[in-house]
Amino acid sequence: MRITKRTNIAIRLLMYCAANPGRLVTKSEIADCCNVSENHLAQVINQLSQLNFLRTQRGRNGGMSLAIGADQIRIGEVFRHVEGALPLAECFADADNTCPLTKACRLKVALSDAAQAFYASLDEITLDSLLCDNHDLMKLLQPVACVR
Repeated sequence: MRITKRTNIAIRLLMYCAANPGRLVTKSEIADCCNVSENHLAQVINQLSQLNFLRTQRGRNGGMSLAIGADQIRIGEVFRHVEGALPLAECFADADNTCPLTKACRLKVALSDAAQAFYASLDEITLDSLLCDNHDLMKLLQPVACVR
């Protein structure tokens, strides 16, 4: 399974916000620290705020912060929402599936089971657990460390 760029950015963004509690962080500081384009980041910020993972504030002193505690954000849930209904393989796509084996192939069931196991293992991980006692990561996610 390959994780999309959008999901990768979403997790970096959430980790950055969790590592900087008590203040609004800006899109530009996240882009600098996490090596992400501001355009891609803006799309992910919008999606995560619509999913109620982020709270955003517009304006001169605007920025964003986590909308809920890092201990309440399950990584599997973030992956499911951000990845959406992307087909794992061609046979999962109803509209443009051209595989002639679909009706008899058992691989689709096996892949579906594997995807469910993948998400189930990520459901055990909270955003907080990615940062807790991870001093090296916390240093990397501080604005001073992010200046290039």
